[in-house]
Amino acid sequence: MLVTFEGIDGVGKSTQIELLKDVLKDVIITKEPGGTEFGERLREILLTDSGKISRAAEMFLFLADRAEHYQRVVKPNLDKIILSDRGFISGVSYAMANDENLDIEDLLNLNKVALEGNFGDKFIFFKIDEENLKKRLFSRGTSDNIENRGVAYLLRVQDYMEMIFKNIKFDTLVVNAADEPLEIHKKIKEFIR
Repeated sequence: MLVTFEGIDGVGKSTQIELLKDVLKDVIITKEPGGTEFGERLREILLTDSGKISRAAEMFLFLADRAEHYQRVVKPNLDKIILSDRGFISGVSYAMANDENLDIEDLLNLNKVALEGNFGDKFIFFKIDEENLKKRLFSRGTSDNIENRGVAYLLRVQDYMEMIFKNIKFDTLVVNAADEPLEIHKKIKEFIR
């Protein structure tokens, strides 16, 4: 079962995955981009050279990572619980925020090819308001080139995520990222079970 944790930077996806790995047995933890050796190299490019490469090249690098990730990590482990820090919804949403002229149907079809039609089983969507996002990003102290695009950019990405979840009926749990981490953890455990 593939459970994808979706949300913008600073919403607590990684924290919740860490809490779950101590509770769930025989679980695979992964992330996009960077869940494979190839993906780690692409992640480095994407996080350090973002802004230096074209938006189209950036989008195709994310798609290349997603296809490799699906083949090497997800597909061989579908008999286990796979917790993925981000997935195709993030990919589509970041691409749309980078270039609003892109066609969402085209992006979904490209992702369908990369994922062999398997979008996943369950999604956890972390939403956050502007005030809490600013606090979280400021408290982290470090940022990459994608975070450096600003709060307005990240909130635009979140709006696209929300639009996708509203228009495509996935099995989704929406959580308020500003809630207490243990309260969120409890909701996620119940949702997965």
